[in-house]
Amino acid sequence: MAYREQYIAERGFGRIKGQPLSLTPMYLQREEHATGLIRLLSIGLRVLTLIEFVVRRNLSGLSIAGLYAGNPKRETKRPTAEAILSAFKNINWVRIKSNHDSYLTPLTKLQ
Repeated sequence: MAYREQYIAERGFGRIKGQPLSLTPMYLQREEHATGLIRLLSIGLRVLTLIEFVVRRNLSGLSIAGLYAGNPKRETKRPTAEAILSAFKNINWVRIKSNHDSYLTPLTKLQ
């Protein structure tokens, strides 16, 4: 059973080495720096995993469309954290301290 679910752990390592977190070879002068960097990236990996878990649980079998730029009609029941975060990347929130006003970019139907 552990062997069959190995892809789950491997996907996490792929995320650390790949685009979302981008652990690339670099020169660090102290071992503590390398350890700290890897710990920080593992926290980032846990956040990505938690986002996916919560969104997928709240979708509860429903499909969501519009996450894929090249194919807006494509639906998925298991969106990735990267796709979810990219859907929210154009949101801005401005707070004006002098008169305590807040302005939020209007949300799209997908958001």
